[in-house]
Amino acid sequence: MSFTSAESRWADVHLAAAGRAISVCGDLLAATTLALVLQQAGHGGFAVSGLLVAASLPITLLAAPAGRLVDRADSRTLLVVVGLAQAVVCLALAFVTQPVLIVALVALLSCGLAVTQPTLSALLPGMVHSDDLARASGIVQTAGLFGMLVAPALAGILVGQTGPRVPLLLDAASYLALVAVGLLIRTRRGRVAGAPAVEVTFRMRAHRQLLVMTGAVAAVVAGVSAINVFEVFFIRETLGASTTVYGFVMASWAGGMLIGGLGFGRFPRRLITVRTVLVLLALSCAAVLAAATVPAAGWLIPLWIVGGFANGALNVCTTVMIANRVAAEAHGRAFSIYGAAVQGAGLAGLILAGPLAEQFEPRVLVAGAGLLGLLAALACVPLVRREPPAALSAGRPAEIPDNVAG
Repeated sequence: MSFTSAESRWADVHLAAAGRAISVCGDLLAATTLALVLQQAGHGGFAVSGLLVAASLPITLLAAPAGRLVDRADSRTLLVVVGLAQAVVCLALAFVTQPVLIVALVALLSCGLAVTQPTLSALLPGMVHSDDLARASGIVQTAGLFGMLVAPALAGILVGQTGPRVPLLLDAASYLALVAVGLLIRTRRGRVAGAPAVEVTFRMRAHRQLLVMTGAVAAVVAGVSAINVFEVFFIRETLGASTTVYGFVMASWAGGMLIGGLGFGRFPRRLITVRTVLVLLALSCAAVLAAATVPAAGWLIPLWIVGGFANGALNVCTTVMIANRVAAEAHGRAFSIYGAAVQGAGLAGLILAGPLAEQFEPRVLVAGAGLLGLLAALACVPLVRREPPAALSAGRPAEIPDNVAG
C-alpha cells in the first residue's frame, strides 16, 4: 500500500543516508557555532531563544503548503532547487555578524527545511519493502547521527581555533551535497513528467494512533525543548566547561541516538506502538531531570547517552508508524503535519525559555524542563488503548482509510 512492491532499493537508502549524514552535520555545525557566537558576544537567553525560534517557526507555519508541495511536485526538483537556495543562505550566514541578520537568515534557511525534511522522509517508504522499513529507517537515522556526533565537537574546536566563519562555510557545502543526492537517487515521488495526478485526502484525526502519538511527542517536546536554550548556559557557566568540553557533551547525546537508531532498526514491527513511544519519551525526560543534579560537565555524558538512545529509537518508531498507516500519496502531508506539531510545541517552549533564562539559575531550569516533559509523557498514558492486532500484522491503517480519488 505505502511501499514499493519490488525489491528494496538499498542503493537509494545508502545515498539518502549519506546525504542525511552530511546535511545534518552541516546544520548542527552551524547551529552550535551560532549559539556559541551569541553567547561569547555577551547576548543572553533572549538572543539564543530568538535563534532557535527562527529555526522552528517557519517549519510550523509552512507545514500545510509544504506538505501539499511535497506530495505534488517532483521530489528530485524540490531537493535540487531548495538545496541550492539553502547553500546560498548559508554562504551569507558566514559573513554577517548582526544578531538580527543572523536570526533572519536562519529563519530563511528553515523555510527550505520545511520542504526538504518531509521530502526525504516521504521518499524512504518508496525505496524499500514494508518489512525492510524499520531497518532502512535505522540506517538513515544512524547516518544522521554520525553527523550529529561529529558536528558539536567539531564546532567547539573550529570556533575556538579559527572563529565562526569556517564551520558556517562547511554548512553551505553540505547543502551542495544534498543537491547531489537529489540528482542520484532513483526513487522519485510527486508529479514527475508523464505521470498521472493522484490525489489522496489526508486528515490526521482519522488516524487515532497517529493522533495520540503526535500529541504525546508534542506535549513532551513542549516541556523539554527549553533545554536547548538553557544547556549552553548550564554547561558553560554553571558547570564551567570550555567550548571543547561543551561540544563533546553535546556529541554524547548524538552517540546515544546512534545506539538507539541501530538497535530499533531491527525491532519487531508489531512492537512499534504508541506505548513504546511513551516509554521512550519518559526515559529521555528522566535523563534530563537527572542532569540537573550533576556537579561537573563530565557527568552529563552518560545521562545524555541514555537520553539520546531514547531519542534515536523514538525517531525510528515514529517514521515506521506514519509510513505504515498512511497512503504513499499522502506521506508528504503526514510527515509535514507531524513535524509541524512537534516544531510548534518546541516553539512554545523556546518562547518561554528566553525570559526564564534571564530570571532563574540554569540548574533550576534544566530540572524544570525534565520534570515537565516527564509529567507530559505520563499524562498521555490514559489516552493509549490497545491497537487491533490485525492492523499491525498487515501493515495497514488501524482506522478507516481516507477516500482516494484520481
